[in-house]
Amino acid sequence: MKKLVLTGGGSAGHVTGNLALLSTLKQAGWEIEYIGSKDGIESTIIAETGLPYHSIAVGKLRRYFDLKNFKDPFRVLQGTFQAFRLLRKIKPKAVFSKGGFVAVPVVIAAWINRIPVVIHESDLTPGLANKLSVPFANKVCVTFPETVQHLDRQKANHTGSPIRSEILRGSAEAGRAFCGFTTDKPIILAMGGSLGSVAINNALRQNLDALLQQFQIVHLCGKDNLDPRLEGLSGYRQFEYVSHELPDLFAMTDLFISRAGSNAIFEFLALKKPNLLIPLTRAQSRGDQILNARSFEKQGYSHVLFEEDLTSASLLAAVRETHDNRERYIAAMEQSTSGHAVEQIVSLIQQVAKK
Repeated sequence: MKKLVLTGGGSAGHVTGNLALLSTLKQAGWEIEYIGSKDGIESTIIAETGLPYHSIAVGKLRRYFDLKNFKDPFRVLQGTFQAFRLLRKIKPKAVFSKGGFVAVPVVIAAWINRIPVVIHESDLTPGLANKLSVPFANKVCVTFPETVQHLDRQKANHTGSPIRSEILRGSAEAGRAFCGFTTDKPIILAMGGSLGSVAINNALRQNLDALLQQFQIVHLCGKDNLDPRLEGLSGYRQFEYVSHELPDLFAMTDLFISRAGSNAIFEFLALKKPNLLIPLTRAQSRGDQILNARSFEKQGYSHVLFEEDLTSASLLAAVRETHDNRERYIAAMEQSTSGHAVEQIVSLIQQVAKK
């Protein structure tokens, strides 16, 4: 059986795209192994799949001054050497990278071993890790058509974002049963990424009295962000993180409040669900979520509230505006041609492996 190595990590978004490919890859006859970091979120997520998992050293390359910048290049070299030995042992026909700094040593090691590489860029402009990886890749898959202009057109392929098929197969009834919700009020799902968002958590909780008059709310607040004072509040459920039940929660949701990570927003698009996006600020990130959100706003898929403008009052107004105009957002999403990313990406992997 032909072997494929998947890599990517540092955040859940760098792993879920890989998970979306698993079923189709296995159907195509691929035997899959994963290379990630020892303590990254990818190690926990991949453990649930049963895939063979290998860890390497990881160094983060920062755009700002930090004393760790003097140490981390050596960790990148160490990780590259470890990945080189792993790839010689595994002998894959190809490597697929979803990004994150753990992927850089794997991509470089694959290039040294003359193993073809396909990478996927989630955001509108490539992140630093993928910028470093692109020269060593055979093909670069991109989510947004605008991204092609930032890359070598011989390598770039606009595939869209790979969506986990199970996300589209959830049961609204099961989701309501899991949360103890009823059918008489619409449901908001609020989340701030895999680590949670203090700004979103606080603004939402400040509005609970007003929002719960009209909505039921399930709140994915992130690790260590539960508020015990809110346990047992009627119409409100909070969880640090949800895994197996997530498709059911998505199915029952009428409106999302979320950061603007690419994986999440394309899942909302696939589900045709109205959403309020609150992207990370430029002070917190390189600005990729702002570009993602603006693209979706321009296409009529999302309402955007920038964190600089986030207050208790502005969040409440934005939620009501999004819900009141939900049919307009749904109609725009119905016109989207985004889809079939998984099939396109697997096809590219097959192509480079043959070469």
